[in-house]
Amino acid sequence: MATGPIEVEAKTVEEAIEKALEILQVSRGDVDIQVLAEPKMGLFGMPGGKYAKIRVTVKQKDA
Repeated sequence: MATGPIEVEAKTVEEAIEKALEILQVSRGDVDIQVLAEPKMGLFGMPGGKYAKIRVTVKQKDA
């Protein structure tokens, strides 16, 4: 299991979160999520916009 923090890009914030959770092999409640960039569509909704980007860090567990 990776420990993070990791940065992930995807078409939507939700897709980026799902990718990060899969990479880290943890559930959503076990991580802190910071949105670095919201997705942006290209001109007139055309492809070429910017992807969403997030940073995900696994929360420290109390021993």
